[in-house]
Amino acid sequence: MKSAKSKPEQLNCGGKCLDLSMPSIMGVLNITPDSFSDGGQFFSGHTVDQDKVLSAVETMIAEGADIIDLGGESTRPGAETVSVQQELDRVIPLLEILSANHDSIYSVDTSTPEVMREAANAGAHIINDVRALQRQGALQVVADIGLPVCLMHMQNQPQTMQQNPQYQDVLSEVLEFLDQRKQQALSAGIQEDQILLDPGFGFGKNLQHNLALFAGLEQLAATNHPVVVGLSRKSMIGQLIDANVNDRVIGSVTMATLAAQKIHRAGGASILRVHDVKQTKQAIDIWQAVG
Repeated sequence: MKSAKSKPEQLNCGGKCLDLSMPSIMGVLNITPDSFSDGGQFFSGHTVDQDKVLSAVETMIAEGADIIDLGGESTRPGAETVSVQQELDRVIPLLEILSANHDSIYSVDTSTPEVMREAANAGAHIINDVRALQRQGALQVVADIGLPVCLMHMQNQPQTMQQNPQYQDVLSEVLEFLDQRKQQALSAGIQEDQILLDPGFGFGKNLQHNLALFAGLEQLAATNHPVVVGLSRKSMIGQLIDANVNDRVIGSVTMATLAAQKIHRAGGASILRVHDVKQTKQAIDIWQAVG
């Protein structure tokens, strides 16, 4: 994969600057009834409980989250699709309220062009797309709105991605895919220094695939694009330590810290997408103090 011209020191997020000299923490806020770890947490019946959302965001910011990642479509294995209107209804009103009440950098986890555009109007600072801008119109919308975008690798779709995923060489195939999507983004007019990359741990990969990707994080970091690492509470951690989804905090924090170290050694910038903000922040602070 061709590298960017130089390692960026900060990311311009729609007028807000994200410091890339140290690992950043992205707190997960799933406004969905069926996400694998926290689905339904912010729902009262079929209605989103805005007070719960505001409280959760306030807590994450106080605990050290640099970015809040807001998503209205579950992408867990086997997840059902949602309509454009459902996703808009879940995400946009909350984003408007959050932007007005809490000063933070807001990322929107979406693959839907209509949601991307409305999110930019509602105060979003980053677009986080698990489908790497492959939906029709997504490339042009991101080029138009001018926000940073995270391109992630996923084999197949959430409904089928864990049905016997196959690779000849998972690391080289993921790197090749991300480079192809990057080139498409550049051709559409997206600026190179606005592109983040995510190898997509757990998205169409089994345990051995995930471990091979983790071992090769330095190669992804060598592209000089910020690397988004989403390992929090995922099944690979459960397999490694024989723990259910609610007992993976220590494993998640350990993997996040190790990932940040690997990327740092390669001269790259890392953004850690986590559910457990406080614990991850503490671990990163200790590493930076004594490492």
